[in-house]
Amino acid sequence: MTPPRTTELPEGARPKLDNLTLSRKEGLHALAEAPRRLQPETLTLKQIAALGEVARLEYEHGRSVWHANLGPLRTPQLEALHEDLWDIVASNQQDGDKAKGAVAVDAFPGLGKTTAVLDFALKYHQREIARAGSFTDSGHERWPVCRVGLTSNIGMKDFNRALLEFYAHPGRKTGTATLFAQRALDCVLECETKLLIIDDLHFLKWQDKNGKEVSNHFKYIANEFPVTLIFIGVELGNRGLYSESDSRGDITLAQTARRTTPLTMDAYAVGNNKQRHQWRKLMLGLEQRLVLARKYPGMLADDLSDYLYIRTTGHIGSLMTLINRGCQRAARTGTELLDQELLNQVKLDAGAERARKALEKKFARKRMTTKPLSRVARTVSAKTVA
Repeated sequence: MTPPRTTELPEGARPKLDNLTLSRKEGLHALAEAPRRLQPETLTLKQIAALGEVARLEYEHGRSVWHANLGPLRTPQLEALHEDLWDIVASNQQDGDKAKGAVAVDAFPGLGKTTAVLDFALKYHQREIARAGSFTDSGHERWPVCRVGLTSNIGMKDFNRALLEFYAHPGRKTGTATLFAQRALDCVLECETKLLIIDDLHFLKWQDKNGKEVSNHFKYIANEFPVTLIFIGVELGNRGLYSESDSRGDITLAQTARRTTPLTMDAYAVGNNKQRHQWRKLMLGLEQRLVLARKYPGMLADDLSDYLYIRTTGHIGSLMTLINRGCQRAARTGTELLDQELLNQVKLDAGAERARKALEKKFARKRMTTKPLSRVARTVSAKTVA
């Protein structure tokens, strides 16, 4: 079985990434192989006004797309997760007769876990293609990474079909769950896939029939497929991923628990000076990426630092959404900068808005701040306490 070949783009051309899906190999390939997105030039108000109609539309579209794709950012959380993933993936290069350890990236929504794992997967894909080439020795396309997203009430047959859909296997339409599994194994072997990413694992209902079926199937994959499983989900421990047995004493979950290493990502904290410096570094990095005519040094890091933390509670997902939507509004309305008045008009996710009220009180009472304390301030503070 040789999967269909993807269509090669002309050199220097950029695929339409807004129309891809990572449930298909073509989408992952397009994202991994796309040339680096270039930041549009930041024009002055006078330069923008001098543009012709078509040029103005192109400029506005270009920076709109840019602001919608500012990440991923090299945050401490992302870098720490990548270090752990490289350790585990590198240590899983055992011969095929040995089962490989799995990974579970378990964190609350809005902390960037899927973005971070995908960024790692793309780097792994690029590294393997650079090292071993786009085709295997047998002439099949090389696909170092496969990604499957789960849906509610998914069963073993549905899961195996999703694997085949990723590879565009011609036998993905008809067959039994067992046949689908055998075909999926053929794809993994012939395409030399090494990472199998399973996203939205929290959709799996571990205690019902389908949940147990798929959980047992993960053990089969770990034993028979020469891949590293990377699970992504929310509160996977509470949902039973690491349980030694279920509520009826069934110990079939124990093998998954013993072979799975839990990793997580945390929100930004500002409880000490080191953490506040990390937040400020993030603000400064974001400032450099914004394409707004009236932006200025310190717009985020000085004038909006506390505000942005309060609005997003340090969740990178909420922060990137707020910055993206704020930039879209600032460009569209001609404001051309971010300030509190404009950002107050931007709607954000319900979780961030709920948590905002409690943080506002702490910041108002000077019990919290995102601003790093200077050496002088720390010295004065220490003398005052003494």
